[in-house]
Amino acid sequence: MRLSLNVKYFLSFLLFGICCFLCISTVASQLMMKNAISSKAADFYQEGIWLTDQYVGNYFEEQGDLRTRSAIQSQLSSLDVYLDARIWLISRDGERILDSRAFDTQQERVSIPEFNSVLPGGKYYMVGDFFGMFSEKTLSVLIPVSHNYHVRGYIAIHTPMSVIIREKEGYLFSFYVTMILLMGLAFLFAGANWLIVFWPIRRMRKGAGEYALGNYGTPIHLNREDELGFLSDTMDFMAQALKDQDEDQRKLISNISHDFRSPLTSIKGYIEAMLDGTIPFEMQEKYLNIVLRETERLSKLTSGLLALNSIDPRQNRLSRSRFDINTVIKNTAATFEGTCTSKRISIELLFTDWESYVYADMGKIQQVLYNLIDNAIKFSQPDSVITIETTIKYEKIFVSVRDTGIGIPKDSLNKIWERFYKSDASRGKDKSGTGLGLAIVKEILQLHNENINVISTEGVGTEFIFSLSRASEEEKE
Repeated sequence: MRLSLNVKYFLSFLLFGICCFLCISTVASQLMMKNAISSKAADFYQEGIWLTDQYVGNYFEEQGDLRTRSAIQSQLSSLDVYLDARIWLISRDGERILDSRAFDTQQERVSIPEFNSVLPGGKYYMVGDFFGMFSEKTLSVLIPVSHNYHVRGYIAIHTPMSVIIREKEGYLFSFYVTMILLMGLAFLFAGANWLIVFWPIRRMRKGAGEYALGNYGTPIHLNREDELGFLSDTMDFMAQALKDQDEDQRKLISNISHDFRSPLTSIKGYIEAMLDGTIPFEMQEKYLNIVLRETERLSKLTSGLLALNSIDPRQNRLSRSRFDINTVIKNTAATFEGTCTSKRISIELLFTDWESYVYADMGKIQQVLYNLIDNAIKFSQPDSVITIETTIKYEKIFVSVRDTGIGIPKDSLNKIWERFYKSDASRGKDKSGTGLGLAIVKEILQLHNENINVISTEGVGTEFIFSLSRASEEEKE
């Protein structure tokens, strides 16, 4: 049977209360009973010592004196009333000489059967019938009466156990009342705790269920500055991130469909025109070249998507090594020699040091440089210069790729990292672009835990600056 957290909490609290009552009624009751017996016995013993010193000490020397016997009898009766306990004066032979509850001073001696001055357990008190003298359980305290360093007799003080039990029950009742009050306060605390903890958890659970169904429009927002408030804000942030991711996924599918549909439509149209004779044989070479360019565009688009898919930060697929970034820049720039020559564009390299060693994935950093240089060439005017520069600051090496091209509009600067994004100014110029180059650059540098910034002014040019970690001495070795 599945139980909710509220029911489990209530049942555990109820079980705790029952265990507390059982503990008080058993363990605490027994401990209180033992403490009441020992405390009462100690009080009786002190009173017996005082009685021995003040009155009974000389009795056995003057036991024939009626006045002495009467005075002791009177004192025993008074102490009986004060202690609510029966007091006996016992001889060494185990005969009861005086009884505080007998009004006749000429009492007959009563023999106590099997009397033994050494009580069970070696204590000065015992609980029982005092050698068969009582019909109910009684607490009996035995105090020796000494005179001239000799034991002459004993004082026995008795009280029924029912009296001690009533006293114990009175104290125990106070415990029960206190426990009930504490349980009431605990129930109030549990209610407050439910409002403070369980109600927000219940609300977050409901919100999480909505998020699981894809309903991200209703935030939880507890408006609290504690752990639960932080958790609710985190869940709201997660919901917004999932909503944005959902929208990005739809946008991505829409962009992919658009970028695939256009070249496929062109290819299909030209091939059908050639097959049905609309395009004459002598002009087919021209349109076959168009079809070839469109297939190359599709191939680049597919390669870009595969590259993005291979960059997974969770799997951290990096093959880091120590290499000279200046050499990688030279080699990458050299691959654009033919394109730069045809467009009359020159590439200028500025290096702070002859060698600048970094610790990164060389293949992926080379891809970053390739995409940035390709973009710079694509949007540069003929007879212009592209500058690639490296500078060293502390433990970082910064690489800058700067062109003097058409620039990027200010409202597009934050969007250029999105997949398939193309600014309006670039659409007419970038016919073969896929809109994935800068997205790939951003993903690779994030995978390296590095940053990239862009500075651009329309009509002046654009500069991309990204950072790399310098190789340490251990990595150099």
